Amino acid sequence: MDQPVHEFSDLFEQLGLASDRASIEAFIEKQGPLPASTPIAEASCWNDAQAAFLREAIADDADWAEVVGHLDAAMHQPH
Repeated sequence: MDQPVHEFSDLFEQLGLASDRASIEAFIEKQGPLPASTPIAEASCWNDAQAAFLREAIADDADWAEVVGHLDAAMHQPH
């Protein structure tokens, strides 16, 4: 069975955040870059539910894992 393909904007919607391109870019600019040693789910910008979702997506290799990986890379990349 094929896994659903999620867009970056879908992840932001799932996290309860604004999901238009400008809002996503502004969020990443404001919250990043994270220190290399900080896992994405441990960033201080998430509430408990958001952090849990990110941890589970990665740990379970869920259908969200790929797009969470993209967010992780974006949040760690120097601006």
